[in-house]
Amino acid sequence: MACETAGPAPEGLRLCARAKVNLYLHVTGKRPDGYHELDSLMVFPDLGDELALEPAAGLSLEVDGPFAAALEAQNPDNLNPDNLVLRAARALGARAGGGRTAALRLTKNLPVAAGIGGGSADAAAALRGLIRLWNLEVAPAELRALALELGADVPPCLESRPVFARGIGEVLTPAPPLPPFWLVLVNPGVPVQTPAVFKARQGAFSSCAAWTAARDLDALLRLLEATRNDLEPPALALEPRIGEVLVALRAAATCRLARMSGSGATCFGLFAKAAEAEAAAASLAAAYPAWWVAAAPVAD
Repeated sequence: MACETAGPAPEGLRLCARAKVNLYLHVTGKRPDGYHELDSLMVFPDLGDELALEPAAGLSLEVDGPFAAALEAQNPDNLNPDNLVLRAARALGARAGGGRTAALRLTKNLPVAAGIGGGSADAAAALRGLIRLWNLEVAPAELRALALELGADVPPCLESRPVFARGIGEVLTPAPPLPPFWLVLVNPGVPVQTPAVFKARQGAFSSCAAWTAARDLDALLRLLEATRNDLEPPALALEPRIGEVLVALRAAATCRLARMSGSGATCFGLFAKAAEAEAAAASLAAAYPAWWVAAAPVAD
């Protein structure tokens, strides 16, 4: 499930749609239009969905992979305009003057409605890939605006590198260099709907996190210990199995930090070394065979 470097294939292009993980997530306010304002540090471990693109007479999408059925349950007809990959293709095609076609195949390796930006990463990969396939020139600001129309997580997924996201996700600032580390991602097999989690959130809003460059993992952990995921308590109230995942991750002797990503239900454990993360992932997968478990380094 590790991502390959995007590049040409004999039949077209193949790109990786990396998972998005919120190392912290503060809810800092609510706008008059109902959208919440956030402050988050997002990173992109080296795993994700895969999107293949090739020239074709029409615009089509096929879905396969271990979580294809879950995605198709949300979109019984892959031509449904609510499908983010096709929405991205249509929006970019319209911007290019219409008449653009391609055959897309999405291999869905990431769980659906899981707090790790799977759909947003897929849409971002579609934008990146179709720009290349259709030989388009799109100004960065225009591309970011198009991505934001598709969803708040799509602009940072376009970056696919450590980034601070503020506003509703559209105000992006590159993060300073982070020390190397590994993540173990665990999902208990239950979808969590983001609107329900935000609706269940109570209490005052948080301030933006104070941040400085972290020269090593201990320094990064000290910074993270002063932060949290404000959506974790309401998500736990809606889905207690998230708590079971956090307990299991924290029981791993080499886990340095365990926290929920996004609005859940996926949680992550932070590990210093590959061997520690891979051993913890293997142990969790054996103990909880119904859970989705994956280990990966964080991409630069």
